[in-house]
Amino acid sequence: MSEADAVKRSLQPVTVQSLVADLQTLGVRPGAVLLVHASLRALGWVCGAQVAVIDALMQALTPAGTLVMPTHSAHFSDPANWQHPPVPEAWWATIRASMPGFDPATTPTRGMGVIPEAFRAMPGVRRSYHPTASFAAWGQRAAEITQFHALRDPLGEESPLGRIYDLAGDILLLGVGHDKNTSLHLAERRAFGETQSQTQTGAPILGPQGWQWVTYAEPDVDSDDFEALGQAYGQVSQALVVGKVGLATALYMPQRELVEFGVAWLKAHRGPSGQVNA
Repeated sequence: MSEADAVKRSLQPVTVQSLVADLQTLGVRPGAVLLVHASLRALGWVCGAQVAVIDALMQALTPAGTLVMPTHSAHFSDPANWQHPPVPEAWWATIRASMPGFDPATTPTRGMGVIPEAFRAMPGVRRSYHPTASFAAWGQRAAEITQFHALRDPLGEESPLGRIYDLAGDILLLGVGHDKNTSLHLAERRAFGETQSQTQTGAPILGPQGWQWVTYAEPDVDSDDFEALGQAYGQVSQALVVGKVGLATALYMPQRELVEFGVAWLKAHRGPSGQVNA
């Protein structure tokens, strides 16, 4: 959607103040730990664009709260596995030898949208050290959430998702669906554990001898049925709040409840390996 289209859809500008009011009406409260997945274009025409959205979230949470966003960078991985787009096999060795090392301060996100990309670079924001599946956080619990991130299980227990669960955090889907809801990957890991298939990958990692290409295996994940899972959750949850933030449909929910529901649903609806049945 172009900016002109956003103007046409909007009866009036969406502002920091109106966003804060909408977030508060939805239930976002000071001191909360909040994992946000958001689409700027879904909000309408926002005065201040992505920076205004981040400012509103921070104001609603206050510094006593914690704002978290996924800041994934899937391009910092083994080119042998790339599909969007694939690259010629003849390039793989060159890419592995020359790819810059992952740096939480400078490595850009990929495919995450403009809001997480702006958020990761803001003063006071911390970012977990994982080449493909990092999360960024700001606020009271930011260090705790981002300080350790398991290389070989990026969306499991030893990840920021696991820390948000421990802290009884919430999830806000702002103009996006459950197919973007990374917490369902935590449910996936809990449901299937070591039965999940794994893929060999690699990335440039900073070690005692400087930057080195490190190969490792990580669990295969599958989000193809997450929308169906989310619909089922919405039919039974008393805690899910659906509302409007700007022009976007917003879904606000407790992460623990969603993950626990997701574990049971996935076990009932997938095969033993955890992959979506064809």
